[in-house]
This record gives sequence, C-alpha cells and structure tokens, in this order.
Amino acid sequence: MRETSLKMVHELAKKDPRVVFVGSDLGAGALDAMRKEMPERFFMEGVSEAAIIGMAAGLAMDGYIPYVNTIATFITRRCYEQVAVDLCLHNLPVRLIANGGGMVYAPLGPTHMAIEDIAIMRALPNMSVVAVADAEEMKRFMAATLDHPSPIYIRLAKGGDPVVTRPEHGFTLGKAIELKAPGRIGFITTGVMASRALAASEIMAKTNTHAGVLHMPSVKPLDEAAVLALAGKVEKLVTVEEHSRIGGIGSAVAELLVDKNVRTPLLRLALPDHFPEDYGSQEHLLEQAGLSPAAIAEAAAR
Repeated sequence: MRETSLKMVHELAKKDPRVVFVGSDLGAGALDAMRKEMPERFFMEGVSEAAIIGMAAGLAMDGYIPYVNTIATFITRRCYEQVAVDLCLHNLPVRLIANGGGMVYAPLGPTHMAIEDIAIMRALPNMSVVAVADAEEMKRFMAATLDHPSPIYIRLAKGGDPVVTRPEHGFTLGKAIELKAPGRIGFITTGVMASRALAASEIMAKTNTHAGVLHMPSVKPLDEAAVLALAGKVEKLVTVEEHSRIGGIGSAVAELLVDKNVRTPLLRLALPDHFPEDYGSQEHLLEQAGLSPAAIAEAAAR
C-alpha cells in the first residue's frame, strides 16, 4: 500500500507540475524514480517533521500541492501544532501520507504505534481523514486527491493486504462502500480491518448469523447517510478498527447516532485505551486485543 501511494505521487507529478514530494528520513529507495526525473520537486529533509510541515505549508501557499510522507506517529504526534496551525488554520491542500497506521510497527514498541492518529487528526477543522482497505483502492483514492482544496491525512497499512474492493466502487471522499449486504448485524469498518470484518462475517454465516460490511475509507468526512441507512436495517451495529476505542470510527458512529437520536445498539471493537504493554508482531497484538476474525465474529454474535 505504501509503495502504491508513493508511485501514485510520481504519476500525479507527471501530470501536474504543482505536485511536489516532501519526505522525512525515509530509506534511500523511496521514490528514486521521481527524484531522478524531477529533482526540483523532490525533497528529503531528514529528521525534522515539524519543519517539513512548515515547508509544505509554504509550498502550498505558493501554489504547489505537497505530498508529505513519513511514519504515522511522527507526522501526527511530533508536529501536531504545525499541522493544526500551519496547515489546517490556513486550509492548505497538503496531503499527509502516514506510514504504519495502527500497530504496523509493533516490534518497535509504543513509540512507533499509531493507535490514536485518527482521533487527533479528525479533531482538527478542515482536515479529512482517510484509511483505504487495499492497494487497489489506494490508486483510486490518490487519483482523487489532486484537486481537493484542503489537507488530507492518509493512513497507510503494512502492505500486501487482501484486495477486497472493486474498480466499480470508485472513490469519493465522504462516501462509504458496501462490501457485503447486511443481515441481522452490520459491521462498519475503516482501513484494512474491512478484510477482517469480511472474514468474521463468513465465520458467522456458518451458524446462520448474517452480517454485512460497510467500509468507511473516509472517516472524516463521514458518510452519515450510509450509517443511518444501515442503522435502520439491522438489529445491531458493530464497528471494527485498528485504533484506540476513543476517537476513531466507533466514536464517529456513536456521535452520529446520539446526535440523530438513533437507538440501534452499537458495539465498538477496537484497541484498549492504554499503550501496548507487550512486544511482538502486529498480528500477535491484534489477537490480544480481540481483533482476529474469530474474536470479532464471537463478539458480534453475542
């Protein structure tokens, strides 16, 4: 997924002279082709995340469309004030491409796990928050970013994730995608958890418990109409996310249901509200948090 997003930056740069790339301490191979072809629009600025946000803001004010890429925890926690004041306050068209959303960097410990990135980014006025399900959806999304007038936070997964979306789904910021029609239960997911919710629905189908999957690549703006329509069809909504249970897609759905006085029961499956205390792989920590397909199916069916 990361490779796909960066290749798309290069493709967009070929089509539009406004596109520039700004990186922070990335590997030597990152976007080498773009660096060689258009060095005047390729910047690798070292360990200086706050500075590159200011740099990107300046470029955007001068008419460019900067795509900024580094590790998710660094592009959110480390330079949050600059994102808020330099980008969002001025409503600038900067795209923040965040490597390793969720627990991708689990072996590196809590400092590198972005378990609250969606929460803090969706709290910012003018900021859109996107987490696509797979590399193919990433291509469609990146093509739609070029002329968006405001900042976008783009959460990347590890890569090699199952492709669960289809070309006919397209991509429109603020629009949900129904991956499976609902039954008694409706899953609402974002990012790569869509594939886990689909796997959970297959497990549940074996016991004649039918669950649909509504994928929300756009956490902000949220497709409120799609959520409310689903709430009117099912007995229970279940949100599934690789994020703290505070402030993510589950919170966004809960806020909407409260605001609209919708009383459909809601179960939020997410990471617990504490820093991970164990070390291991992403898969290991997700299983500990009850986010394996089997655990999701068991919790949803109760």
